[in-house]
Amino acid sequence: MIYKRSSALFAEAAQYIPGGVNSPVRAFKAVGGDPIFVERAEGAYLYDEDGNTLIDYISSWGPMILGHAYAPVIDAIKERAEKGTSYGMPTALETEIAKLAVEMVPGIDKIRFVNSGTEACMSVIRLARGYTGRDKIIKFAGCYHGHSDSFLIQAGSGAVTFGNPNSPGVTQGTAKDTLLARYNDLDQVKEIIAANSGAIAAIILEPVAGNMGCIPPADGFLEGLRALCDQHEILLIFDEVMTGFRLAAGGVQELMNVRADLVTFGKVIGGGLPVGAFAGPAHIMSHLAPEGPVYQAGTLSGNPLAMAAGLSMLTTLNQQPEVFTSLNEKTAYLHRGLEEGLAASGLDYSINRLGSMISVHFSPTPVTDFDTAALGNNENFKKYFHSMLRQGIYLPPSAFESWFLNDALSYEDIDKTIAASNNALKELA
Repeated sequence: MIYKRSSALFAEAAQYIPGGVNSPVRAFKAVGGDPIFVERAEGAYLYDEDGNTLIDYISSWGPMILGHAYAPVIDAIKERAEKGTSYGMPTALETEIAKLAVEMVPGIDKIRFVNSGTEACMSVIRLARGYTGRDKIIKFAGCYHGHSDSFLIQAGSGAVTFGNPNSPGVTQGTAKDTLLARYNDLDQVKEIIAANSGAIAAIILEPVAGNMGCIPPADGFLEGLRALCDQHEILLIFDEVMTGFRLAAGGVQELMNVRADLVTFGKVIGGGLPVGAFAGPAHIMSHLAPEGPVYQAGTLSGNPLAMAAGLSMLTTLNQQPEVFTSLNEKTAYLHRGLEEGLAASGLDYSINRLGSMISVHFSPTPVTDFDTAALGNNENFKKYFHSMLRQGIYLPPSAFESWFLNDALSYEDIDKTIAASNNALKELA
């Protein structure tokens, strides 16, 4: 495939935008080469500026669960845009999507909409601290909760890609209140709690990690965190920006029957438009302004276009639960095909999957946390990525990112992907 126009566009962008991109992972630093510039997308396909068609396995990093340009969502956006794009005032639409989200997700009574997953996670930590009167939080190495200062401590994903998990600009005063634990290591969490008795406001994690590849929780890990939080009066926060409304209609809380005290959302809840949210029971959410003393605000929060897109998406998922079964079956089919080729290749590998999230690691050991994810052979991943790209398959341009399937993918698309993978592995052998 030829990418002359994409390369030219990237060179021009670099003159005006830091690094030529508005989010670092897009720059292809982890895999080399110039990023692909998209002209349009539809269904399971991306159409780039050079006229190439690519089968998409990032789904805009999760939200395009039903495929790109999903007609009901597009129609909802068009209809709403004709009435104006922003008011800075309440609309009935905000209540409508809030009511639906509360109905779909276990354990939440109220929800506050914001503009991004980063904003949702930043705000939920402020709420947790305000509610508990404590300062410290526990996060897990490799879990990414946006680029707020409190979270850029071994943050996974983009931070890992650049070998700079503790970003310059994050003060020591901020960093000291973030306690770092190993994902899937319950004993270490117990040690941290014991060493900081009465000081921890919350434990926040991706209940299924997606920013060091897809890493499911070990058996008993989430249940163990729930028990510890109950014992020590700590709030348990699930960051479901990636997993919410994707792994099940009610997210991981429904899928694994483990209750969180607070939960954050993004991606799917906006139907592809910039939306985030955080939610919980009324007795905690009532601490938010203007009802309570914990301040949080946003001029464009509850934007009518974003609310219309999100409502259309959630309505479809709520009315068609078979979408989740279909996605799971397609991802399992892809998993079997990839594993057959990898097993025959003689290369070190590990595949992780849960629902419609999957990742391939060129690793000699099972990938269960940040340390084991870092053992992967990144050179092999780079070669694999570019071989797949040449064959028309667009994967996440980082070994530390989950793949996200969308239900517009056909089994023919998946068969082409498996065949492309087998060709790529031959080049690596």
